[in-house]
Amino acid sequence: MTEAITHSKLSFAGAPTGQYLGAATALRFSDTKQELATLLGGCAIFDLSWRAQITATGKDRVRWLHNMVTNNVRDLVLNRGNYSFVLNAQGRILGDLYIFNRGEYLLLETDRGQVETLLTAMKRFIIMDKVELVDSGEARAGLGLCGPKSAAILSACGLDIEGMEPLEVRETSVDGVAATILRGPEQKPGWYELWFDSAHAQAIWDRLAGAGAQPAGAEALELWRVLRGIPQYGQDIRDRDLPQETEQIQALHFSKGCYIGQEIVERIRSRGQVHRKFTGFEFERMPQPGKYDVEGRTLTEITTVVRVPAAAGERLLGLGYIRREAATAGDELDLGGIKARVVDLPFDNLK
Repeated sequence: MTEAITHSKLSFAGAPTGQYLGAATALRFSDTKQELATLLGGCAIFDLSWRAQITATGKDRVRWLHNMVTNNVRDLVLNRGNYSFVLNAQGRILGDLYIFNRGEYLLLETDRGQVETLLTAMKRFIIMDKVELVDSGEARAGLGLCGPKSAAILSACGLDIEGMEPLEVRETSVDGVAATILRGPEQKPGWYELWFDSAHAQAIWDRLAGAGAQPAGAEALELWRVLRGIPQYGQDIRDRDLPQETEQIQALHFSKGCYIGQEIVERIRSRGQVHRKFTGFEFERMPQPGKYDVEGRTLTEITTVVRVPAAAGERLLGLGYIRREAATAGDELDLGGIKARVVDLPFDNLK
């Protein structure tokens, strides 16, 4: 397990720690409800040790990776990225990642907990190709900012983010320290990442916090993720799931040509939709994650359940899958005696 920079490079006495997506990190700094409110309405700062960056170099890197993943790598514009799945030959999802064209190399970003599995799966297909994959490890540190006030705080710290598009990367500096800034995808409004030499973690954290960014821990980040309806690999997306079931169509490119698992993805597209889809749920009482059957047939599978503090009272929300023909948004279900309502994602009225 990787140790978070909040404990190896930064000083936060008293913050409880725990495991999050392959890293030990701060769970909270004060009150999770307030930290979530900051993520939704202010500007939260947080450790990104649970994210990993991998560089792909070598003259065959673009062609090789283009043939490995579900999205278009070959035509990526310089300093832009996209979201992709890595599949097996049966079209099942082995992992997810963002890929950025950085000119002389490709930058791959995924959760720390996925790195070993993805590298093992992908390196099997480096045969005669001139490709090298290197995990940046602890040499590079990342801090995240999220919330509607994030852009203003970054600008106040002298960073040029004017006109940045989703999944755009720029070289910048913070008080003379070289850094890379990355804007999150459309599914993550107000999300920015700063990556830099890990020796400068404390100074950059202090600079952003001094400009008004408020610390947030993994507990609040997890609630924010659910409210945004973003599936987490290993929990909401597993190696038995098919890409179209996840509703993450932004990860698929249907005219890029062959890649591992492409035949299955294309067969699903040409023959019609899959039988189930990823969606949100609101519960009367908190259910256990798992499958719920009706007349011997699985109707619903709940993959994530959370208690979300809100102004109108606690909300019991979840993510998971439902058979497409069984219900639509607004319909109510009976999950073993617990009432559940199907909700389109992301959840409305987040505050």
